[in-house]
Amino acid sequence: MPHHDHRIEVYHAATGRYLGPADLADQATEEQLSAVRKTRAARARRLKKDLQASQRERYAAATQAEPPRRLGALTGAQAEAELAQTADTDLAQLAMPDLIPPAAPPADWRTPASLAALTTPGPPVPHPPGRDGASASDGRDGRAALPTTDEDGDAS
Repeated sequence: MPHHDHRIEVYHAATGRYLGPADLADQATEEQLSAVRKTRAARARRLKKDLQASQRERYAAATQAEPPRRLGALTGAQAEAELAQTADTDLAQLAMPDLIPPAAPPADWRTPASLAALTTPGPPVPHPPGRDGASASDGRDGRAALPTTDEDGDAS
């Protein structure tokens, strides 16, 4: 039943025969559920409060036409603490895409120079037989032979 995760209906995988209902073996107690709900509610309140505080802008009063001046003085320590807190939660900075550079493509691939410069040389990647429709290996190393072209660009 959708949205009823406390009980599931069990069927035999091979025959499809109904085996009966199954309940969770390690179901949480009511005290644990209550504590989880309270913790989630407190977190939701904190997040709502932070969202409201981040959207609140205060401006200085003006009696003449002038550009708006924002209010809200911070000490250097307060600014550093807030910036340090947000730096820990920026997942884009935690991702390290160049930690493990991609391996170089196989030698029989035609690769643009711009891509070849971004890859690291590694062991050759074996091609499974029949990957590109070829089923027989014509080359001496067990790989399918590549079509050759003449000077007019015609495949032979």
